[in-house]
Amino acid sequence: MTWLRSTGWRHLIGLATLVFALFPILFVISASLNPSGTLVGSNSLFSQLTLANYRNLLDDPMHPYAKWFLNTMVIGGLTAVGTVFLGACAAYAFSRFRFRGRRTGLLTLLLVQMFPQLLAYVAIFLLLLSLKDVFPVLGLGSRLGLVMVYLGGALGVNTYLMYGFFNTVPREIDESAKIDGASHAQIFFGIILRLVAPILAVIGLLSFVATINEFVIASVVLVDPDKQTLAVGMYQFVSQQFSEHWGVFAAGAFLGAVPVVLLFQFLQRYIVGGLTAGAVKG
Repeated sequence: MTWLRSTGWRHLIGLATLVFALFPILFVISASLNPSGTLVGSNSLFSQLTLANYRNLLDDPMHPYAKWFLNTMVIGGLTAVGTVFLGACAAYAFSRFRFRGRRTGLLTLLLVQMFPQLLAYVAIFLLLLSLKDVFPVLGLGSRLGLVMVYLGGALGVNTYLMYGFFNTVPREIDESAKIDGASHAQIFFGIILRLVAPILAVIGLLSFVATINEFVIASVVLVDPDKQTLAVGMYQFVSQQFSEHWGVFAAGAFLGAVPVVLLFQFLQRYIVGGLTAGAVKG
């Protein structure tokens, strides 16, 4: 009982939390391996094991899962890279330069993020619809247009997060580099970006995950089935007969989660530092 009062309760809480977090994952994996394909038949975990759902998912000519997966990876990757680069450039400018409107710009970035994105959906649709007649590559139905929309929506909050992290880098480093003849570009790309790698990894990961999971804007912009993302494509795949295609849906969801898990494991060493260091000094 002494062990239970001192430290044992912590282990029990940790075990309960672990079970609570792992059960949905195990249920999806079990459903993807269950040939029944229904919700009721998937209640018994790992009662039947087969790869039929994965074969049906990849071989279905009416639902191009491979194209959806590739579109999602391309859009997510471009959005993550663009968000990190643009946010880092803006954060460096706000952190290192002193100019008129600097504080107003930072406050504006915060205020804009307080409005729900639902207010912008109609405006985004009309804007892309108009751009389609002038610049088809950025108009409605364009994957690049969707990337531009994601970049605009993520720039504010990510810039502010990076700004707090950039302030933790001593200015003496910049001054020493300037004395040695380095330009602002050389300081930014050669020194600062290496020192702020943790926050860059965190912002890139969060942007990638948010892009993969985003549904509403992607369903509005991407109307061509061959250009849709996983979230939109998988929803249309099961929207009318969800109970009959649950196993195939679970297989697609599991395959779509693999890149996120791998990226998380690759960037894991940066995540804790990137989430906490920027909160120390702002």
